[in-house]
Amino acid sequence: MPRPERTAAILVAAGRGLRAGAGGPKQYREIGGQTVIFRAMQAFCRHPDIFAVQPVVNPDDAAIFNEAVAGLRHKPPTNGGATRQASVHAGLEALAAEKPDIVLIHDAARPFVTSAVISRAIDAAGRTGAAVPTVPVTDTIKQVGDAGHVEATPERAWLRIAQTPQAFRFDVILDAHRRAARDGRSDFTDDAALAEWAGLTVATFEGDPANMKLTTPEDFIREEARLAAQLGDIRTGTGYDVHAFGDGDHLMLCGVRVPHTRGFLAHSDGDVGLHALVDAILGALADGDIGSHFPPTDPQWKGAASDKFLKYAVDRVAARGGRIANLEVTMICERPKIGPLRDVMRARIAEIAGLNISRVAVKATTSERLGFTGREEGIAATASATIRLPWSE
Repeated sequence: MPRPERTAAILVAAGRGLRAGAGGPKQYREIGGQTVIFRAMQAFCRHPDIFAVQPVVNPDDAAIFNEAVAGLRHKPPTNGGATRQASVHAGLEALAAEKPDIVLIHDAARPFVTSAVISRAIDAAGRTGAAVPTVPVTDTIKQVGDAGHVEATPERAWLRIAQTPQAFRFDVILDAHRRAARDGRSDFTDDAALAEWAGLTVATFEGDPANMKLTTPEDFIREEARLAAQLGDIRTGTGYDVHAFGDGDHLMLCGVRVPHTRGFLAHSDGDVGLHALVDAILGALADGDIGSHFPPTDPQWKGAASDKFLKYAVDRVAARGGRIANLEVTMICERPKIGPLRDVMRARIAEIAGLNISRVAVKATTSERLGFTGREEGIAATASATIRLPWSE
């Protein structure tokens, strides 16, 4: 059977995730430098065979949702219900006008779904009309009664762990959800169980052991360690920049506007701190220097804010599948005094780079009145960047 041309996906993200501990809804926490929900959504948003991604969220989470998935294409989120089943039903109704052939239903708490699993889900739904990804059970399972005694040991060869995305013909699963709502049934823990209740035959297809659901604090700890282990190529780069003073009434230093008696002579805004950091990151990537990416002869960079340059360098790391572990910059100047501004600068760099402030250091020193910085003719900065990349030859 040819693959249906219109496949949509529902991302269920309305839960509170209380078992995951403190820190807010688990889907908006970070893991591996990205929010859980961003990781869960991006594979669907970027899959060539999915034309629409419908998020279902808690109405109180609108602002945090938009921030967490910035840059991903999706339909406007719809509000979820009191249960997962109600939230899925809301997502289905929101998609009804689009008339998809197939719908994939995925939990936002499963951030490691791959494009391959999604493709298998689409193929399985096209062949069977209802299918779920599963992985084999490797442990022996015991059925335990109220008294805590073992009552049975099911044959594990027949057991499977169900995952998402679960895939269905759209009209069939929408009808099943509507029937359940009419009958007052709201106790189904996944859509396959609801489909079985509605009389559908549910097939299975190959899941992925890595496509696990984050439920407890221990899950986050384990998966952070797993992701870090994949980034075994640890690199360090250094950067240096200097700008002379000219006319002006302020300086841009580490992304912060600092009142001063002089300004910088520079093609851009002259932010020596950010420029040095950009060179450090590009050096760690073995990817040229700031001048090769933003030539001073190019008029489009005249007066440009240097936060654009730093964001560009950070994005180059992400494009290689890497993470920034630490950024450090040292300002060399007599004035202005950096100490009172240090934490403001750290916070600004962290904001631009998408890092926790604990991964950013800003230091300062004078040159004991020696040289051009000692004569207050300009400011210099040195920087270092430590990044982690997937190992490749």
